[in-house]
Amino acid sequence: MRFIVILAFLGILGSLASALVYLMRDKGGTNRTVNALTVRIGLSIVLFLFVLFAHHMGWIQSTGIPTQ
Repeated sequence: MRFIVILAFLGILGSLASALVYLMRDKGGTNRTVNALTVRIGLSIVLFLFVLFAHHMGWIQSTGIPTQ
């Protein structure tokens, strides 16, 4: 489970880095920056939904302040 989450975070960071590169290189001439940021948002949403699903299935346990 940890491997999947780390892999998703690396994908999100890679997409963000590529958006920065496209922004600096293209100077607004193409839509590659928008496409890279769209991919980043999509990956973030998929990761969030996957974590919710994994918690629901019992694959991961929540931690933090115990409720009374």
